[in-house]
Amino acid sequence: MPPEGSLLQTAVIFLLAAVVAVPLAKRLQLGAVIGYLLAGVAIGPQALGLIRDTESVAHISELGVVLLLFIIGLELSPRRLWLMRKAVFGAGLAQVLLTGCLIGAIAWFGFGQTLSAAVVLGLGLALSSTALGLQSLAESRQLNAPHGRLAFAILLFQDIAAIPLIALVPLLASGPDNSHGDNLEHGLRIVGSIAIVIVGGRYLLRPLFRIVARTGLPEVSTATALLVVIGTAWLMEEAGISMALGAFLAGLLLADSEYRHELESQIEPFKGLLLGLFFISVGMGANLGLLLDAPVLLLGLTLLLVAVKLPLLMLVGRAVGGLSRVSALRLGLVLAAGGEFAFVVFKLGKDEGLFDVYTYDLLLMTITLSMAITPLLLLASARLIKRPAPAREVPEHYRSIQADTPRVVIIGMGRMGQIVARILRAQKVPFIALDTSVDAIEMTRSFEQAPVFYGDPLRPEVLHAAKVGQAEYFVITIDDAEAAVRIAERVKQEYPHLKVIARARNRQHVHKLVDVGAEPIRETYYSSLEMTRLTLIGLGLSEAQAADRIQRFTEHDQQVLEAQGRVRDDRAKVMQTAQEARVELQRLFESDND
Repeated sequence: MPPEGSLLQTAVIFLLAAVVAVPLAKRLQLGAVIGYLLAGVAIGPQALGLIRDTESVAHISELGVVLLLFIIGLELSPRRLWLMRKAVFGAGLAQVLLTGCLIGAIAWFGFGQTLSAAVVLGLGLALSSTALGLQSLAESRQLNAPHGRLAFAILLFQDIAAIPLIALVPLLASGPDNSHGDNLEHGLRIVGSIAIVIVGGRYLLRPLFRIVARTGLPEVSTATALLVVIGTAWLMEEAGISMALGAFLAGLLLADSEYRHELESQIEPFKGLLLGLFFISVGMGANLGLLLDAPVLLLGLTLLLVAVKLPLLMLVGRAVGGLSRVSALRLGLVLAAGGEFAFVVFKLGKDEGLFDVYTYDLLLMTITLSMAITPLLLLASARLIKRPAPAREVPEHYRSIQADTPRVVIIGMGRMGQIVARILRAQKVPFIALDTSVDAIEMTRSFEQAPVFYGDPLRPEVLHAAKVGQAEYFVITIDDAEAAVRIAERVKQEYPHLKVIARARNRQHVHKLVDVGAEPIRETYYSSLEMTRLTLIGLGLSEAQAADRIQRFTEHDQQVLEAQGRVRDDRAKVMQTAQEARVELQRLFESDND
């Protein structure tokens, strides 16, 4: 047991390493997982040597994985799984089986691993990083895209598959030498422990949480949640199976409970800290000597892993998920790296004797490098993937612009563009719409029968074909702020007489649009005003009073916006203007009350 000073010093080192490394890694767009790994490498015995006792740290850090699996179990309600069954159990199962079989065969025949080790290797490397994948999709706002939804489903299945895989490793390591009686006894212990968890979870946990909730003491509720998770994990460990399996089962049993969100909020901070500690401990155990001794081998294994997983993920995305070629490529790039559960599986495999230390170190460094290069691959491929669709993929009748002289030209047929188009058509105002998304064009033509065509509004020949010069209004409704400014600037240069109205995302975008001669319409401004008006009426103001307050705020905000536009390059003056505006608005409303 280390002295108190040593324990505090260790805690300070861990927290300092995480605070420095994780924000730095996220700033470099490498992700939090890579940051924790780099922090572990830095303070580990092979770098700065600030922490020497890696084994004791590893034991504590395993609680992070236990809490992670409890959270995963909480999120897997049967109803949610049933709604996503095709994507989860179709695409997810196909990806894990195909990738696991191919990597396992390479490990068995190509690298001379035993059959048990090859099975664990194949299935472990088939798993992808949930933390890295979801973070990448969230940062690029692609979680709701087709490939983002399929990636989430595949990651969900991988999280589920990791549970039996973790439980399978000790059974594969035991081999055929154990007697039939020992295997039977071990099996009975497993079944009995799972039965205790299921029965106890169904009939004891909800009454227990109900009693604790009535106390009204949040610390007791937090302690109860930790007791359930850690107690179930301990019971499973005593039965000779994975702690993680027990935590997962406990979460699964509470997935439909009325206390699910409360439990998740209480466990989440502990899970984040301990999971970060787990990745730091993995980084501390990384064999940096391999980077110097066998850099070619490590790079080759990393590229082999990505080269195997990427085409298989694209195949699953195309065949099972129905994705386009570009979306399938995006799916493959997000999920081609190894995952955090592979660290857990391979550490367990090393402890059980399936791998030697050298093989484990190679696997650890390969997964780490694959996760490190994933953000780089995403950045490098972003420009290529974002290029406009080639002409041959766009039907010719979409590209041929045939319309009478329009009074209005609409750019972008998303939600805002469709509303503008519907009202203009109801008023029998001739208009034409341009978009660069074939899907948006097909949907708009199918449901609205609107005159929408494929065309890039930055190209002069497209503007000429759409007879923009004869129109009166040019309405830009796209959500890409920079593209909207470029289009507005180009149109005003080509057709100075044209009135340009453009969707503005924020105040800075408003200033840029004004500079190029467009009239900006803030996309959430008027809906926010209407929500405020209804709230004021609900709070006791009359409709006339609420309308007056909204009118006064609108006039005041317009004056502030113009003032900020004049000093927008000076951040200090913009902040000063905002502060003065708040005081002035409060004074204005107080004078009304008087």
